[in-house]
Amino acid sequence: MNREKLMKMAGAVRTGGKGSVRRKKKAVHKTTTTDDKRLQSTLKRIGVNAIPAIEEVNIFKDDVVIQFINPKVQASIAANTWVVSGSPQTKKLQDILPGIINQLGPDNLDNLRKLAEQFQRQPPGAGAGAATAQDDDDDDVPELVAGETFEAAAEETKTT
Repeated sequence: MNREKLMKMAGAVRTGGKGSVRRKKKAVHKTTTTDDKRLQSTLKRIGVNAIPAIEEVNIFKDDVVIQFINPKVQASIAANTWVVSGSPQTKKLQDILPGIINQLGPDNLDNLRKLAEQFQRQPPGAGAGAATAQDDDDDDVPELVAGETFEAAAEETKTT
């Protein structure tokens, strides 16, 4: 390259005047903490108060339950706002059923009835094993015969 062009490019990188040190790296600003601060300031403006001694929070959605164990719970009754923060676990309703029967509302009691009817319809011992036995027949790979190819075997099964 031309020495003149190099000097011109080197001069464009300076942060100050002539004789100042060149910038070594670009400063990267973190935005994750600003989002959290913005959320906390909005919650403070709404007027949420911490609710102590809550051991578990369950959020019911159809057949799925989002479960928080030992969460931080904040609420503002006037703004009709509840904040649940912690690590969630998504579980099926039947997995945590015995411990949460007293927490179920009228909508989820209907789901519970549907689950009970499904279990009563299934014959004993015909759980998930019976369903997979039927599906395995369709997914079998055809046997290889000398002189035959997979394409020919696939065409043969499509025609029958």
